[in-house]
Amino acid sequence: MCLGVPGRIVSLTGEGDDLVGVVDFGGVTRNVAMAIVDETVSVGDHVLVHVGFAIRRIPEDELESTYRFFADLAATDPEELEGLPVPRPP
Repeated sequence: MCLGVPGRIVSLTGEGDDLVGVVDFGGVTRNVAMAIVDETVSVGDHVLVHVGFAIRRIPEDELESTYRFFADLAATDPEELEGLPVPRPP
């Protein structure tokens, strides 16, 4: 199983396949490649990031549930996670 992490785009540079965003992950920022994200992104958008690539723009109506899921995940004992179903986007 792979895990993508949500973050907010704070700046963008380049264009096309060379588009790179600085993404804020709760106070930690990283450069993230935007070349394979599923739609056009802008500063302020939230994206799901996996191994340095934005793979999906998170729609506004999914933000709360996405961040709540990650907060709950972070607060859960790892042994309790075994065998749980993986949530899928609608």
